[in-house]
Amino acid sequence: MELNDAQLSDWRERALQLESLAARAVIGQQRALRLITMAVFARGHVLLQGDVGVGKTTLLRSVAHLIGGAFGRTEGTIDLMPNDLVYHTHISSEGRPQVDPGPLTQHGDELAIFFFNEINRARPQVHALLLRVMAERSLTAFNREFRFPHLLVFADRNRVEREETFEISSAARDRFMMEITIDAPASDEDRRALMFDPRFHDTDALIDELPAGMLPYRELPAVAAAVQRGVQASEALRDYALHLWRATAAPADYGVALDEADTADLMLAGASPRGMSLMLRAARTAAWLDGRSYATPEDLRSVFYETIAHRLCLQPVYELRRTEIIAALMEGIVSKVAAP
Repeated sequence: MELNDAQLSDWRERALQLESLAARAVIGQQRALRLITMAVFARGHVLLQGDVGVGKTTLLRSVAHLIGGAFGRTEGTIDLMPNDLVYHTHISSEGRPQVDPGPLTQHGDELAIFFFNEINRARPQVHALLLRVMAERSLTAFNREFRFPHLLVFADRNRVEREETFEISSAARDRFMMEITIDAPASDEDRRALMFDPRFHDTDALIDELPAGMLPYRELPAVAAAVQRGVQASEALRDYALHLWRATAAPADYGVALDEADTADLMLAGASPRGMSLMLRAARTAAWLDGRSYATPEDLRSVFYETIAHRLCLQPVYELRRTEIIAALMEGIVSKVAAP
């Protein structure tokens, strides 16, 4: 489906409306909402991480409610197995064993959002199944292939609890376009509202106040493709992106120095080709949301951390201090790689 400039402009207004409506349910998360809006219109999967009770689930549920389409959900638990996503068995009302489709397969190709709550509580075998679904938007079950052309995977995990949890592998994390950290709102005004405004004490009612299915979700893949075709990247910007990529693997070559580590011996692997491609998709979408038909270095920088940081592999000796090292490394790369 080809979209003209007027149609793309209309879709941009819908995207901004999606963002503003979701902000009614989750206050103090403007940046996270903008990043998720980018991911929705760049057709990228999203992983949220943060402390317990900061609104990760509410944020993802709100966006899913607004997008509409068929919705699947599962809760990560230590005893969850891959087949639990595909089917579930039970005793029917007639007293006979029965097999029904699971949350991934029950809606067929109408599945638009699959929400995986507490993904780090699920076993690696479950993550492995999810890899194919995220990468290929397909799954084989019941002697047939299920295709999910409209699917986005939203997942969250809390970074506090470690008992009965499993580390998400690099391969699994690389499938997510963005990994976004959610912290409690910084302003006292937002914190007071969360404590004292009764609206925020009933999450289900809060989400139900939002208009359901405000986007024609079946058209989103075509809109995303049109955005990518319509936003241009200059040769200078392409060179800049290439140097950012090289700097993720060899930061010392670009003069990046850290107090916490020796950058010459820091990296096990830099960003993947998939990661850089997704970063450019997100940057083009950022430009489109700002009403431009060309991407700028600022567009790249605005999504660099969330699209790339979770893909970088440090030498094992540094992994225990990953959080502080990665933050300093990403800041150093942005400051040292010259922008056009």
